[in-house]
Amino acid sequence: MADTAVLVIDMLNAYRHPDAEQLMNSVADIVEPLADLIHRGRDRGDVDVVYVNDNYGDFTGDWDDIVCTALDGARPDLVKPILPTADCLRLTKVRHSAFYATQLDYLLQQLKPARLLITGQVTEQCVLYTALDAYVRHYDVVVPPDAVAHIDAGLGEAALEMMRRNMRAELIPAAHCLPA
Repeated sequence: MADTAVLVIDMLNAYRHPDAEQLMNSVADIVEPLADLIHRGRDRGDVDVVYVNDNYGDFTGDWDDIVCTALDGARPDLVKPILPTADCLRLTKVRHSAFYATQLDYLLQQLKPARLLITGQVTEQCVLYTALDAYVRHYDVVVPPDAVAHIDAGLGEAALEMMRRNMRAELIPAAHCLPA
């Protein structure tokens, strides 16, 4: 069983929504450190990588549909580096928190990580709410600021500070989240 789980939240995005331009700019800044963190996590035996992605209201689609839609979207270059491999754990969600109405809580009970690295988008929305739900479930929360993307920079910074202060989240650069 892994001591750490990396949650990759909502990174499979077609970027066809009103605030997509601001989000794409932020994602462009985080995709490299996030991809490196995901790859390092996959290569280790003591880390579980779990993708949790919005289904964008398509209840007829499956995980492959989410991937195809993202790759056919406005910025496939932001999606390709972080694509899940066939052996990655994958869940869909419909609301902000990765825990809300998903199987994540049950999955983590089976995996038994002590620490959750929460990555992805959007810092001031889905990342924040997932961190809160992880904290109330007594997980050690780590958020790498260079592996989460925001829509509004000020709100993103405020969300990181809330996670640090109110949820005891460690804010650690992605390169230092998985020590050798």
